[in-house]
Amino acid sequence: MKYDVVVIGSGPGGYPAAIRASQLGLKVAIVEKENLGGVCLNWGCIPTKALLKSAQVFEYMNHAEDYGIKVTGAKADFGKVVKRSRDVAGAMSKGVNFLMKKNSITVIDGYGRLIRGKKVEVTKADGSKEEVSADHIIIATGGRAKQLPHIPIDGKTVIGYREAMSLPKKPKSIVVMGAGAIGVEFAYFYNTMGTKVTVVEYLEQGLLPREDKDVSKELGKIFKKKGVDVMANSSVEKVEAKSKKVYVTVKSRKDDSITEIECDLVLSAAGVTPNTEDIGLETLGIKTERGLIEVNDFYQTNVPGIYAIGDVTPGAALAHVATAEAIICVEKIAGHHPKPLDYGNIPSCTYCIPEVASVGMTEAAAKEAGYEVKVGKFPFSASGKAKAAGNPEGFVKVLYDAKYGELLGAHLIGSNVTEMIAEIVTARNLETTGMEIVKTVHPHPTMSEAIMEASAAAYDEVIHL
Repeated sequence: MKYDVVVIGSGPGGYPAAIRASQLGLKVAIVEKENLGGVCLNWGCIPTKALLKSAQVFEYMNHAEDYGIKVTGAKADFGKVVKRSRDVAGAMSKGVNFLMKKNSITVIDGYGRLIRGKKVEVTKADGSKEEVSADHIIIATGGRAKQLPHIPIDGKTVIGYREAMSLPKKPKSIVVMGAGAIGVEFAYFYNTMGTKVTVVEYLEQGLLPREDKDVSKELGKIFKKKGVDVMANSSVEKVEAKSKKVYVTVKSRKDDSITEIECDLVLSAAGVTPNTEDIGLETLGIKTERGLIEVNDFYQTNVPGIYAIGDVTPGAALAHVATAEAIICVEKIAGHHPKPLDYGNIPSCTYCIPEVASVGMTEAAAKEAGYEVKVGKFPFSASGKAKAAGNPEGFVKVLYDAKYGELLGAHLIGSNVTEMIAEIVTARNLETTGMEIVKTVHPHPTMSEAIMEASAAAYDEVIHL
């Protein structure tokens, strides 16, 4: 079959690319080796949020008396929590299948590999092969859990995110390697379910080391209060299984001291690596650097007619980034004139409790870039809505350029801040200044008022602090 566009991979980059191409009148096929929706819908973004919601509900029930409600005998059925998560993922995958049919997109089951002549060779589950050709081929094969060379994921002693969200029973103790978003979210989930959790992070900043230091520090305090042990500036040197237990050797990078931790499982959350092996890049001479496919502003590779989006390209491995890249790529293919994506205005979200959200520069990065920075900070402990809701933890921190009032960045930690960050992203996209945020009337009482109050604090005009 001949198509205008063939997309390899149906994750948050692949399936939006296919849908947008169809909307623009192109004949489209999508190749997927597993379930529609990719890692995000089936093993990442969506099912993890289902797990986290169950943990949050359990946490609420355990603190119901704080709200004047008495609950007795609250128990978490770990198996049912996992089943709910898998059911949510299954329903979302079926939703993508519906969208494919609605948009007249041909779905081809199998493993896609580039071959010469602008063709994709698809290997079916039974080993048979099929070739499809297209004027334009988009690589959207995504990523997978990064393997540490000395501590490989074996699915038993050391597990990845897939195993972590579908364990048959709750472990009594777990060591999480890596304190990025994946590690922190699973640390919160298992801790809330009653598992003893230790987080080991290589970088000195500790939890969420890529976030603003104030946010990392605040989350560290909250996690410590919850009973999570965090070993920052440390590395896992060795993992050994003995007598149904796992022994983890951790080395401090500060003084080289050694600590041995006994646990049931180790979760490797050391990041994401791209799925670029064995997809035919070498056959076509497609350029890569450190395993990532080189592309221009519109995701064209060095080979005409071949494009790449999402986790296989340089940049943040985030679902919403892949979707944005997909739409820009396809609109360019269709002859439109989309603007290149502004990677400086991509929001980052972590869905532990409290949530973390940020966009733009950290305070340290802004000062390093030479800005004179106005910093505004408003704690949720001073927010009427946060106090009434029983969620006074965290704060909003905003950064403005003192000279022009440019909104350089924002860093939020607290309840539902992942829903609030879009206001900052929009404001930055519109080149909104600090005083414009201050003079924007926010509804009361809401959590979003904290953005206005933090901005006012940057200009010494804060009212409720």
